[in-house]
Amino acid sequence: MCTNWVANAIGKIEADFQRSADTHLIKLELPMLEGIDIYLKDESTHPTGSLKHRLARSLFLYALCNGWIKEGTAVIESSSGSTAVSEAYFARLLGLPFIAVMPKSTAKRKIEQIEFYGGRCHFVEHSSEIYAESEKLAKELNGHYMDQFTYAERATDWRGNNNIANAIFGQMEREPHPIPSWIVMSPGTGGTSATIGRYIRYQRLATKLLVVDPQHSVFYDYFISGDAGITCEKGSCIEGIGRPRVEPSFIPGVVDEMLKVPDVDSIATMYWLESLIGRKTGPSTGTNLYGALKLASQMNARGETGSIVTLICDPGERYLDTYYNSAWVSTHIGDITASSAALGAFNESGKL
Repeated sequence: MCTNWVANAIGKIEADFQRSADTHLIKLELPMLEGIDIYLKDESTHPTGSLKHRLARSLFLYALCNGWIKEGTAVIESSSGSTAVSEAYFARLLGLPFIAVMPKSTAKRKIEQIEFYGGRCHFVEHSSEIYAESEKLAKELNGHYMDQFTYAERATDWRGNNNIANAIFGQMEREPHPIPSWIVMSPGTGGTSATIGRYIRYQRLATKLLVVDPQHSVFYDYFISGDAGITCEKGSCIEGIGRPRVEPSFIPGVVDEMLKVPDVDSIATMYWLESLIGRKTGPSTGTNLYGALKLASQMNARGETGSIVTLICDPGERYLDTYYNSAWVSTHIGDITASSAALGAFNESGKL
């Protein structure tokens, strides 16, 4: 039975959604790719500034409708930052306490945003520790562990109820190539790639899904080997994507191809995009776009035409002290000179 508080909470979330517009689909001007169009779905314009705003809304609705969140329930989430920012927003909307369990290395700006929305940050040394610590806190506080890594793929209606795939294909309808040849996505939970892949199949579309994985992440290795027990010692250097273990929400069966993207290529592409659109984006956007450019280069070499869609996941202003700090990049990512040169050559040849 739905209590008055739960009914009011769902109503508040739905009203918040009704006040929101969809995010823009940006077409890149790339004259070196004749007949191949690349688009960026700009998820950085959500109220909380990232793709994870959609996920947080779905997770809260899922938990409310399952009876897991009630009046006064403390909400705990394990996150590298962006999901926690968005969940803190919805927790404040509902008047609930919120705690984000995250690595100490999380970007300072994300921590500040979580605290701005009234959330509290609980730090661990390594990203692999966030799961157990979140469960522990939820038990101690008699709260609810949201667990995005398990529930992301099932909390979202992949058939087309205002999900990101539905929005992309709707916005592409008047473009020269309205059915994309490829959609490119990087996995954090794996929930968005699951939603997009399922939607493509459900709608019987010819579009293929490329999932791009950063270094120090196991999704690519799992896709190739099928071994769900794979782990890695070091966490991803590309904040927001890549995981040290195979997350339950990652569904390899909906993925057509995967690509492992070196961190230096992700950061170089992030800078390259800024020179093209005049604003900063986050590092996972660089990973996404590098995968799209590789596909475009291959299509160009084969004389193919078509469209490719990928995502701007969050804004670069969150990373001014890290990925946009040359000293930090040199220490934590490495020398991006060769990658930047390759992108410079791509500007002329359309080959990467």
